[in-house]
Parts: sequence; structure tokens; C-alpha cells
Amino acid sequence: MHDPAPLARFGGLVATDLRDVTSDPAALDSTGWWAVVADFEGRLVCARFGDVRPDPVPRPRPGRWRGPDAGAWTSSLDRAAYTAGVRRIREHIAAGEVYQANLCRVLTAPLPDPAAADPDELTALLARGNPAPHAGTVRLPAHGIEVATASPELYLARRGRTVESRPIKGTGRTAADLLDKDRAENVMIVDLVRNDLGRVSATGSVTVPALCAVEPHPGLVHLVSTVRGELAPGAGWAELLEHTFPPGSVTGAPKSSALRVIRSLEAAPRGPYCGGIGWVDADRGTGALAVGIRTFWIDRTAPGGPALRFGTGAGITWGSDPEREWEETELKAERLLAVASGEYAKTPSASGAIRTTGAASTTGGTGGAGA
Repeated sequence: MHDPAPLARFGGLVATDLRDVTSDPAALDSTGWWAVVADFEGRLVCARFGDVRPDPVPRPRPGRWRGPDAGAWTSSLDRAAYTAGVRRIREHIAAGEVYQANLCRVLTAPLPDPAAADPDELTALLARGNPAPHAGTVRLPAHGIEVATASPELYLARRGRTVESRPIKGTGRTAADLLDKDRAENVMIVDLVRNDLGRVSATGSVTVPALCAVEPHPGLVHLVSTVRGELAPGAGWAELLEHTFPPGSVTGAPKSSALRVIRSLEAAPRGPYCGGIGWVDADRGTGALAVGIRTFWIDRTAPGGPALRFGTGAGITWGSDPEREWEETELKAERLLAVASGEYAKTPSASGAIRTTGAASTTGGTGGAGA
């Protein structure tokens, strides 16, 4: 049965014994170990736990996770609406309003057995079917947060006064699929992240130790860059989040213009998808927040009953082909939806196809970058 006890799991640690919940980011520089979920729309939940101990992700237990049927997923934007959105972004680019913008859609499927829907059990499945460097669970049912992430992307890491971000831009099934467009987009977002970190870093301290490195992940490859800085005197987590959120890799450039475009085209709020998810150890001055991509969350207040949600998207530039960008959103979703439905365990090649407004979508292909 579903266990509602508060819990967080990241980096080989499990946290229990919930002590405090706040929306004040300054708490992350106080004391204790915190789990953090920041919705793309700006809602912040910081949960301090009293018992934090080493604990590897457990093996999946039969019956503890019953996911949606593979064909039950619907999309907030169907293929026609998504490709039309790509064309509209290209018009904004042609008008000089934006250089790049992420276009995302939220996938939803009803939970067949809400009592057998523990996000930590989904994390156990993802650890085996789609391992990721920033995977984890945040389970705070009384606060409406039940998240399982398999994020490959670092939004912010902190060790003392050193901060780092590792934006992803560029996605393909193999390195050979990556285009010049992907590398150009990566560099564009690196500039944005440098500017964001520069607002809270000591003058001259922001560097780019790695640019456009090819990084393999289950079923695909990404281009990943590293941006690093030293926090300015007096700056902490509150200032970091104020000046860098939402993450630039899932918004666009310029960020303010990209956010206006996103609001005009997307049909559903992103929630924890494309937000920040992770942990902060205030006592040690360390922490790591992932960009909330490859992320599932349970919505027990959905109009049709408890549902599982998942987001997928792509970064759109002038060089984007609408159909190719749609296919990229499918590529990013297919493996994870198969894991969540249980189809991956049965058939590793299962597609986990998404149903959009009654028509089955096709999976496959490669594309640029994005969420």
C-alpha cells in the first residue's frame, strides 16, 4: 500500500523525520539537511529532515508501484499544436524578439491504483531502467509534492562559496546525430547561464571549464557544458535562486522574452518539471539542485482523479524543423514512460507511445536540445 510518510532520497542518502517546511530560500543557509522542490512557476518548498543516513536505492518491490497503461498518456499539446508552436517561435525569432525558446508539453495518465503509487518505488524502477546522475525522490504528500526524478542535468551545485551549473543543450540518439545547430544553441545558453551566475558571483570569477562535451545517457546523448563561479560576499541560496531561476536551459534567451513566449504557447503549467529539485546541507555548505527534467510527479487533485504527470520539450531556434523537434520530445519521453508503465521491464525496446488527442504518436528521430 501507499506509504504517505515524508521522505527524500538523493545521492545515496535517504532522509526521514520531517522537522520543518518553508518557502523561504534563506532557510537553506541556516542549519540542517533540506530537500528542495521549486516549481517552474515559482512555488518553492524546502523541507528539513532530522534523520539523514546512507541508503542505496532499494530494489523494486512487486505491487508497490502500479503505473499507467503505456497507451493511457495524453499530451497538453498534440502534434499539430506543438509543431505550430515551433513555427510561431521561429516567427518571434525572425522578429528579433527572442533567439531561442523552449517549447514543452505535459503528459498525463490516470493512476490505475492510487494506493500503489509511491514515488520512491518509481525511483527504484527508474534507477534500473533509466539511471541518472541527479535521480531522487521527494515525498511530501501533505504538501502536494510526490516527485520522482531521473534528471541528467545539474541546475546548481554549491560547495562552500563555489557554485556550478551544467546546462544541457543538444540531444541525439548517438553523437553522430548532433548538429551544428545543437552546438550553437549550447553556446547561446552557456552565455545566458554565465550572465545569470555573474549577478551573484565575485567579479571575474565566472569561468567555463567545459564547453559542449558529449555525455552519454540511457538511450541518447547530450551536449553538456560547465559554468562555475565564486559567490559574492553576502550572497547565498536566496540570491542564487532569485537571479538564476528558472534555469536558462529550459527557458531560452533572452530569458524574459522566452518566458513571455512560453506563457503564450504552452497549454499547461509545468509544475516541478523544468524547476529545481534536489538537496541542500546547510551545515556543510553543500547542495545540488537538478533541473527538473525527466521527472514524474503525482497529482492527487487532478480533475479526473489521481494522475501521473511527466514533461517533455525541446529548445527551438531559427534552424529548428517542427517535425524533428516533435520527434525529440518523443525520444526524451519514450524510455521513461515505458519504465513507469512497467513495459520497459517486459520489453527493453518498448516505445511507451504517447496518445495525443486520440491519435497515437510516433516515437523516434533526433533533434536539437531542450527539456
